[in-house]
Amino acid sequence: MIPGVNPKQMKQMMKKLGMKMEEVEDVERVVVYTKNGNYVFEDAEFIITTMQGTTTYQVQGTPVFEPADVEIPEDDVKMVAEQASVSEDEALLALKETNGDIAEAILKLSE
Repeated sequence: MIPGVNPKQMKQMMKKLGMKMEEVEDVERVVVYTKNGNYVFEDAEFIITTMQGTTTYQVQGTPVFEPADVEIPEDDVKMVAEQASVSEDEALLALKETNGDIAEAILKLSE
């Protein structure tokens, strides 16, 4: 709330504005999915605010960013396996570790 404002007065002002706030209890996890990865909020505070027919969702907490897995084409796996003389499983693992960089994966496996 706003510092120095009586909570009871704040509720009255919100009611006059047609504003309603609701805190969702027992939130364990909130995940925001993006193309590059996910923002994960553990033990987040989740508040739903409705004002003049518009609903807004607010998440408070500290997010942890989890990068998305890189999709590795089968052709890349076969090429790296062939060039580095390793199994396709080893090639796939090296490609994942190098975020799909073929040259870097081959160099890594050739060390």
